Amino acid sequence: MIAEALLGGFASAPTASARVFRAALEAMARPGTIWTVEGAAPPAPLSIAAGALVLTLCDGTTPLHLGASLDTPVLRDWITFHTGAPLVAAKAAQFALGTWADLMPVTRFAVGLPDYPDRSATLIVEMPDLGPHGPRLTGPGIATEAHLTLPETAAFRANRALFPLGFDTYLTCGNRIAGLPRTTHVEAV
Repeated sequence: MIAEALLGGFASAPTASARVFRAALEAMARPGTIWTVEGAAPPAPLSIAAGALVLTLCDGTTPLHLGASLDTPVLRDWITFHTGAPLVAAKAAQFALGTWADLMPVTRFAVGLPDYPDRSATLIVEMPDLGPHGPRLTGPGIATEAHLTLPETAAFRANRALFPLGFDTYLTCGNRIAGLPRTTHVEAV
């Protein structure tokens, strides 16, 4: 195991994970809002926000897929040491972590089953920028409309058309997260 993999977890796991979990819930419940998270210091190139989400949402029973740009020995060891999450191929993943290019095509991730739409993947997408600008968002959790930096619109529009099936997405950049559930309507500006 690489020594660097032993560092960077939550200093106070119960408190930090509760705060990150609350931010993750708020982000998904209010698409287009951006939340700040703290406490994780994952190895590069993983962002603080993505690392905090992995520490909070993954454990030994949560299959995780790593995109090519994040599939490094130190990051594999860090995830294994801090969460115990099994690292798997895309089709078997409950969570997928990577840049948008890493995760393409998104059609390879589980979208649930008609009787079990909850058996879908959640994507954690590392973004170069994350702000309240970009495509127009409407739908549950959004009073009128919101705007959010997205890597593209077509895949999210196709995902919405699958509802109640589809994947959910967290967008991360630095120490910020935003959620984009499958229920959100995405329109180009």
